[in-house]
Amino acid sequence: MNYTWDWGIFAATTITGIDRYYQWVLMGLLITVGIGLLAWVLALLVGVLLGIARTLPYRWLRVVVGAYVEVFRNIPLLVQLFFWYYIAPAFLPMTMQDAINQAHPVLVQSITAVLCLGLFTAARVCEQVRAGIEAQPPGQFFAGLALGLKRRQVYRYVTLPMAFRVILPPLTSEFLNVFKNTAVALTIGLMELTAQARQMGEFTGHIFEAFIVATALYFLIAQVTTRFMERLERRLVIPGEAGAAR
Repeated sequence: MNYTWDWGIFAATTITGIDRYYQWVLMGLLITVGIGLLAWVLALLVGVLLGIARTLPYRWLRVVVGAYVEVFRNIPLLVQLFFWYYIAPAFLPMTMQDAINQAHPVLVQSITAVLCLGLFTAARVCEQVRAGIEAQPPGQFFAGLALGLKRRQVYRYVTLPMAFRVILPPLTSEFLNVFKNTAVALTIGLMELTAQARQMGEFTGHIFEAFIVATALYFLIAQVTTRFMERLERRLVIPGEAGAAR
């Protein structure tokens, strides 16, 4: 293969004559991290609430939440993204449609990506929270009620803190997946990290350098996230329980 490597291309001036190519990559990194973090906050809030709802003694509520999980977990993420970006706005009132049309495209793309990734991941977080709650001994819940706590207080002070210690490792995987899944946002025009790398490769012809750096940055995000969650897991572990010696 006749290919000339040139890592100095990142310092070269872009086709616009204003920026340099490394600035494109950094901007893509910032968008990826920002979208990922906001989507994770949304996923965690919605997922925890839905996970709790699936363990409450209300059949109609469990059926509704179960339907949500089945829909969002079984439809491909890319299809969901296209739905939120191209189809969902058509069902909004005309005033909201006009506001979307007048808004900056990057803002609309970012909000769509956060909403799609957040709700998609929330369905997975919901099932993990449900499993963590149901893994607790039933006597623990009834002991809280016997002490005079209300149901919501038992969930808040007893059940959920114990459940989160159990599900923290799988939650780490979901946290990582959110950042990796931001790459699908390039299909609606959002210039996140993968899109910026592709754009740089197309303009310069140095596609290998662009995607090697993008790959390294995704790996860096994963390493930082994993180390943070591992440290959090060590701080939350209860002495004497499985995993406490790690």
